[in-house]
Amino acid sequence: MITFEQIKNNSELAIKLGYKNSKELEKDLKKTYPNNTKAKDKFQVFEFHKLHVSQWEGSAINQKNIIIKKADALFEMGNYHESSVCYKVALEYDENDINLLNRIGDNLSRLGQFGDAIKHYKKAIKLDPNNEYLYNNIAIAYLNKHEPDKALKMSTEALRINPKNTTVLYWRGLIYEMLTDFEKALQYFDCILEIDDNDPDVWNERGTVLNMLGKSEEALLSYDKSIELCLDNEDDSNTWASKGNTLLGLQRYSEAIECYDNALKIDVNNPIILNNKGVAYMELDDFKSAIDCFTKVLVMYPDNPDAQVLQEVCLENL
Repeated sequence: MITFEQIKNNSELAIKLGYKNSKELEKDLKKTYPNNTKAKDKFQVFEFHKLHVSQWEGSAINQKNIIIKKADALFEMGNYHESSVCYKVALEYDENDINLLNRIGDNLSRLGQFGDAIKHYKKAIKLDPNNEYLYNNIAIAYLNKHEPDKALKMSTEALRINPKNTTVLYWRGLIYEMLTDFEKALQYFDCILEIDDNDPDVWNERGTVLNMLGKSEEALLSYDKSIELCLDNEDDSNTWASKGNTLLGLQRYSEAIECYDNALKIDVNNPIILNNKGVAYMELDDFKSAIDCFTKVLVMYPDNPDAQVLQEVCLENL
């Protein structure tokens, strides 16, 4: 047990606990325990040391499960580096645990370490060569590396194992989008909808592809279906914005503004949506309302070039 005053003045302790310095630790404690940061308030400090599996006491399998649960929780919280460390510790118990290899790959992918992620997925595939999800995860990693041709090869392997897996079909559609083969992408999104027509993400992507093919009216129908099905607020915002962009392209400016308003109810400070809404107002010669949109963007992002240029154009037209 040590006092808050002692903690503040102990840089070595702060570093041991994973902080850059004692100031960072002090700030975190004040945020977490706002009513317990007087000089004499006491804190109990725990330090953990990593032991090799051979040194574990008690049931090793229980220890492994506890570590995995912690890693899973860290993953869900977005702490991918810490989660990866925990999974690797658990892997020391059983280096052939397919699930752990896959989860480490997932963490590394989210950290942008796609090459290392692929290595872990491939290790897992050697142990489970008929797992389409592992091939699909490699495909996603290659897609994020901007190597769509390699992604397509891995997707083909996944599809060979299970041609009806909607997750595999969805990512294959996205791969063809990146390859700008929009007809093929549409084919795979339609294939998913034949199996399950209740996925808002698929309807949204279908709308995007139809737009790229110049089929804006059909795209609107897909966006409407996505909005109807969508339960996740963030996705709902994206779909409303996509529908607004389509209406903007069709010169249906008032309808586009309505869609942007719906998107902004969910994602209030999105600069892209605000800029596009401003453009729609410009097309209606409502330059004052357009300036309001661009000003909101510039308050948050003073260097946003689109908002700067468009606001100047509006001022010239007033």
